[in-house]
Amino acid sequence: MKLWDENESKWQPDAKQLKKIPKLLFGLIIFFFILITILSMFYTVSQDELGVILRFGKFNRISQPGLHFKFPFFIEKVQKPPIQRIIKEEFGFRTEKAGIRTTYSPKSFEEEGLMLCGDLNSAMVEWIVQFKIKDPVAYLFNVRNQKQTIRDVSEAVLRNIVGDSSVDEVLTIRRIEINKEAEDMMQKMLDTYNLGVKIVTVKLQEVNPPEEVKPAFNEVNEAKQDKERFVNEAWQEYNKEVPKAAGEAKKIIEMAEAYAINRVNTAKGEATRFQLIWEEYNKSKDVTRRRIYIETMKEILPLVGKKFIIDESQTNVLPLLPLNQLPTGGEK
Repeated sequence: MKLWDENESKWQPDAKQLKKIPKLLFGLIIFFFILITILSMFYTVSQDELGVILRFGKFNRISQPGLHFKFPFFIEKVQKPPIQRIIKEEFGFRTEKAGIRTTYSPKSFEEEGLMLCGDLNSAMVEWIVQFKIKDPVAYLFNVRNQKQTIRDVSEAVLRNIVGDSSVDEVLTIRRIEINKEAEDMMQKMLDTYNLGVKIVTVKLQEVNPPEEVKPAFNEVNEAKQDKERFVNEAWQEYNKEVPKAAGEAKKIIEMAEAYAINRVNTAKGEATRFQLIWEEYNKSKDVTRRRIYIETMKEILPLVGKKFIIDESQTNVLPLLPLNQLPTGGEK
C-alpha cells in the first residue's frame, strides 16, 4: 500500500505494510510445506502393482493395492513394480504403434537378429519375450538393470539354440521346439541370477535369410514345396487307387464265390433230380421210359424244322415228292 507524500509530491510505500510482507511470505512457505508434507505421506497402489516401501533406502515392507500411508520425503520412498502386467521385449524389430494396423520401426536391428545357424547359413531372426514379475523385491534389488539383463540373456540363449540348428529347422520344422527350449533355458539362467521374473513365452516371429541371398533361398524353398506337393499328390492318388483296386478285387472274389456256390447248388439239384427219376424208373421202367421219351421228343421236334411222315408200306415215293423245292420253316 502507498501513501501520498506532500513534501515530495509523490506516493511513498507504507512502512507498516512493508513490515507485514516477510511474515506473510513466511506463513505461505509454512503452509505449502505442511501441504506438501501431508500429500507426500499418502500414496496409491494400482490393482496390477505392489508397493515396495524403502526406509532410508532399505527395504521395509510391501503394500497391497489401495491407499496407504508412509513417512514423508526422504524417510520412506515407494516403488510400484507391475506384478500383474505381462511385459514384452522385442528383438530384431520394434513396434511403433499397435492396433488393427500395426506399424513397425523402419530402422534396422541387424545386430540383434543376424545369427549363424549350425549348417553355416545365416538367418535374420525376429522374436519376442514376454515375462511377469513374480518377486518384486528380488526384481528391484538383486540386479541393477533388469530389462537389459533379460535382453542379454534372451539373445545369448537364442543364439546358442540357433547355432545348434540348421537354417531349415529354424525356418520350419523346429520353430515350436526352439520356442520351448529357449523359454526353459532363459528361466533357468534368470533363476540363477535370482531376478524374480517368470518367463511367460518366447516366440519366433519372422525368420528370413539375409537380403543378399534371399532370392536363391526362396527358389530353394519353392523347389522343396513343389517336391512336397508332388509327394502329397502321389500319396493322394495312391490312397485313391489302392482302395479302388482292393474293392474291385474283393468284388471279383465275391462274384467267383457266388458263381461257385451257384454251380455247386445246381449240380446238387441235378444230381438229386436224377436220383429221384432213377428211383421212379426202377419202380415202373416201361412207363417211365415212355414218359422220358415223350418229354424229350417234345423238346426236340420243334427244333427239327422239316418233318416228313411216310407210310411204311410205300416203297417208292421219293421221286414223286419235290423234296428239294419245299420251303423250310418246319412245314409238315
